[in-house]
Formats: sequence, structure tokens, C-alpha cells
Amino acid sequence: MQPEAAGEEPLLLSTRRVRGDALPENQDYADSGCDIWGRCLTCPLPRCRYDEPGGARQIFLRERDSEIARLRRGDGVTIDELARRFNVSRRTVFRVLRRATRRRKADRAS
Repeated sequence: MQPEAAGEEPLLLSTRRVRGDALPENQDYADSGCDIWGRCLTCPLPRCRYDEPGGARQIFLRERDSEIARLRRGDGVTIDELARRFNVSRRTVFRVLRRATRRRKADRAS
């Protein structure tokens, strides 16, 4: 160790632990994407499929469900037409609408 110059503070090493899964600095990162989108940094999904519980399926189902609820509420599209348009059963449409109604009521209450 070198002696400290007059007026300089000693150099202290950080004792902060580094995450084991952190990417090293100054490292080339291969943005290889996944089977849904070719590049992570330009992916249109709101969250990474690997960070979302239930994966990509849940992301797509959430989008589908919000579209079903919007069409029923806003445009008054019939249950049969929604089932045909989204290739699901009438029962699935009713379940989606019931969940959407519960979410709206919970949002109003909070």
C-alpha cells in the first residue's frame, strides 16, 4: 500500500455484495430474444414472458380477455359473436365477463 498524500482520504473498498446473476460490466450481451420476438430490447410485450407468472400464455389471455370485455361493454357485441370471433366457447366468454365485472367493482371500491 502507498502512503496517503497529505489531505487525501484513504481508498476504501466496497463491502457491498454483488448479485450472483448480475451481468458483468463491459460484457457483450447477446440480445437473442425468444420464440415470440427476435430481440428482447424491442419486444412489444408489456413484460418479459419469462418474468410473468404463467408465461406468454397468461400475457396473451389477459389481452384477449380485456378485448372481449371491451367489445361487450363498449360495442355491445353478442356473446355468440364474441365466442365465434375469439374461437372460444360461450361459457369462456361468460367467465371472462364475470372476471372483468369483478375487477371493475374492486377498482371502484378502492
